[in-house]
Amino acid sequence: MMRRKIYDELLDWKKQRNGKVAVMIDGARRIGKSYIAEAFGRNEYKTYILVDFNDADKQLLKIFDEYLTNLDMFFMHLSLYYDVQLHERDSLIIFDEVQLYPRARAAIKYLVADGRYDYIETGSLVSINRNVKDIVIPSEEHRIAMYPMDFEEFLWAMGNEMLMPFIRDCYTKKTPLGPIHRKVMDLFRQYMIVGGMPQAVLTFRDTKNFIETDLVKRDILALYRADIEKYAVGYESKVKGIFDQIPSELQRHEKKFHLADISGTARYRDYESSFFWLADAQIVNICYAATEPTVGLRMRLDSSALKCYMADTGLLISHAFDENTIASEKLYQKLLLDKLEINKGMFVENIVAQMLRASGHKLYFYSSYSQTDASERMEVDFLTQKPNLTNRHNICPIEVKSTTKYTISSLEKFRKKYAEQVATPVVLHSGDVKEENGITYLPLYMTPLL
Repeated sequence: MMRRKIYDELLDWKKQRNGKVAVMIDGARRIGKSYIAEAFGRNEYKTYILVDFNDADKQLLKIFDEYLTNLDMFFMHLSLYYDVQLHERDSLIIFDEVQLYPRARAAIKYLVADGRYDYIETGSLVSINRNVKDIVIPSEEHRIAMYPMDFEEFLWAMGNEMLMPFIRDCYTKKTPLGPIHRKVMDLFRQYMIVGGMPQAVLTFRDTKNFIETDLVKRDILALYRADIEKYAVGYESKVKGIFDQIPSELQRHEKKFHLADISGTARYRDYESSFFWLADAQIVNICYAATEPTVGLRMRLDSSALKCYMADTGLLISHAFDENTIASEKLYQKLLLDKLEINKGMFVENIVAQMLRASGHKLYFYSSYSQTDASERMEVDFLTQKPNLTNRHNICPIEVKSTTKYTISSLEKFRKKYAEQVATPVVLHSGDVKEENGITYLPLYMTPLL
């Protein structure tokens, strides 16, 4: 079984909620939702039924259409259809890809109230209008976001259980890893290249071949394109325009998304819904500009200034290069050896955004420009808010550096300007742990521990 942290969240749900709410696992396509739900049903219940609405025949849909108002008959027919005996309070019913049959999602209210069984829903694009039209979203639904595999889950898949506890201990004590750091950075670069899509990770684990892994990732990208054409009804060309432009926008030194690169007449108000669609599909992570580093960053955002990261960095790498470039120029080997000639900072910043988002952080950055005052020209890659708020020093600025040679002038200017609001600044880099001049320097792989 592929070990995932969301499994522990499901265990907490089962124990604490005791059938009082269903759980909705919401995530991008091919993220492993069905796999983890079925594994949970197999391990934690006497029996389970997985209803796959992506492969539902007329007979199955007829059971839902005719018997949802009579639950005794509904459960009897469902049990007979799957040839699975249901046990009160010890059986799980999974509605897989429930967005394809919204009526089943709406029925969760009554199924939970009935109380006989537990329910897990899985879905993608569960919030777009087409998938919630004419239904009331049940309040008896506890939603859990599922993200690509994080670095620790990647290490588990590679058979390494020891490294992350050691990394966590070094983070807590702010002590360098020493000789182990280089080994961890090698593994981290593998993780960045492969990404966190489970099928890609499994392929790499079994083959250790980046080219075969790349083929898996390209299949997923093709699936995303097909979803855009099928579900982004009315604005599919705008969604595709943003999706195709992501690598070149991130390649910029200043990574804000420039709609003019798609169309000279493009305006944010015309594309806002397209960004929301990609974010809701969890294909991208949106990072908004905050106008001031104060508590409640959401209230200080400039929604028209944003960065658009791919939700999975492995997919970004495959998205950025064509197959011939990867095969002929041995691009993956150059990435692994940290010898890529292009701006690899785009991949490093993307994976930091990916790790911050999976750790529960909303994504914000800060930028300020002045043609006359150099002290006002600065950009800070990410801003996070401390979990325990105090009277001041609540916002942590984060700078991301992909090389060992860099300057931190923006961070210094930002810290000086907002001295009362700023907590200890963090630089995420490829070097080891150190603290210097009131700044904490951490290896990139410690991002999830912030």
